[in-house]
Amino acid sequence: MAVASNKPAAEPASARRTADQAAPDFNPEQELRAYRQMLLIRRFEEKAGQLYGMGLIGGFCHLYIGQEAVVIGMQMAIKSGDEVITGYRDHGHMLACGMDPKGVMAELTGRRHGYSKGKGGSMHMFSVEKGFYGGHGIVAAPVPLGTGLAFANRYRGNDNVSLTYLGDGAVNQGQVYESFNMAKLWKLPVVYIIENNQYGMGTSVVRASATTDLYKRGASFDIPGERVDGMDVRAVKAAGDKAVEWCRSGKGPMILEMLTYRYRGHSMSDPAKYRSKEEVDKMRTEHDPIEQVRSRALKKGFANEDRLKKLDAEVRAIINEAAEFATNDAEPDPSDLFTDIYK
Repeated sequence: MAVASNKPAAEPASARRTADQAAPDFNPEQELRAYRQMLLIRRFEEKAGQLYGMGLIGGFCHLYIGQEAVVIGMQMAIKSGDEVITGYRDHGHMLACGMDPKGVMAELTGRRHGYSKGKGGSMHMFSVEKGFYGGHGIVAAPVPLGTGLAFANRYRGNDNVSLTYLGDGAVNQGQVYESFNMAKLWKLPVVYIIENNQYGMGTSVVRASATTDLYKRGASFDIPGERVDGMDVRAVKAAGDKAVEWCRSGKGPMILEMLTYRYRGHSMSDPAKYRSKEEVDKMRTEHDPIEQVRSRALKKGFANEDRLKKLDAEVRAIINEAAEFATNDAEPDPSDLFTDIYK
C-alpha cells in the first residue's frame, strides 16, 4: 500500500495562480501602504519570537511570518463595520485591523494593559471597536462564529460582511460544512478565507485531505470559490473586492482559498522537521510577499532605497516601543483572576 509523502500539493503558491487571477497593478499609495502594513506584522512577529525565546511569552505562540499578504490584501477590500474573525495564528489579523501593537504585545506577555487584561494570551484577544472578533484556539471554531456574525448582519439589515478565516487544517471539520449549509440556505454575507499554508501543524495537506482544491469545498452547497495567490497582496485584494461585493449584494457566501506559506513552524515549539530547508528558502527568496512589493516599488519608482529604509526604521521603532511597554507593564493583580467570568 502506497503512503502519501509529507510534501505540499504542488509547486509554490505564486506559481499556481489560475489564468483568471492576473493581479492588477497598485498605485504608489497602495503599494507603500501595503508594504508598511505587512512590514509591521513581520517585525512584530519577529520580536514576539525573540520574547518567546527569552521566556517572556508563555504558552502557545503561532507566528504569521510569510502570510502577511493575505490579511493585508483582504483588509484593503473591506469597509468600516465589516467584521474579522480568525483562529490562533492571529497577531497579524489584530494589527491589520488597527489594534495597538502595545496592547497586543502586552497581552502576549500577560500584562495588565493587554487587550484581555493579561488573562487571554496569544489566542484570546478581541476588539469590537476595531471589528476584530477574536483569535480562537479551537480548530475551525471561527467558522460557525463568523457565520453567526453574518447572520446578525442579515438580521439587522445592514450591509456589513463577515471575513471568516480558517486554515487548511480546519477544512475537514464537520462544523465547517454545517456552517456552509446554513450560510448558503440563508444567503449570509460571509467570506470564508482558507489560509492554505500547505501544512496543518506538521502534516502536508495532501496527506490530510482527500481533495486538495479547497476552494471547491462549498460546491455541494452551491457556494462559489476561487483559488488565489496568497503571496501577492494585489491578487488578494482583487479577489477580496470581488468576494465582498458578491456578499454585499445579497448573493450569499463565497470561499477564497489563499495559497500561502508560513516560514516558521506551526508554533514556537515546532522544529518543523517535516519539510526541507531548501523548500522554505525557495519560498522566501522567490515568493516573499513583502519583497515582491519592495521590488515593484523600486522598479516603478514609487520609492527609493532611502525611503524604504526609513519606513522600516519607523516600523522597528513602533515594535521596539511595544516590546518595551509589554515587558515593563505591571502584571494583573491576583484579585483580577475571578473577574470577567460568566457564572
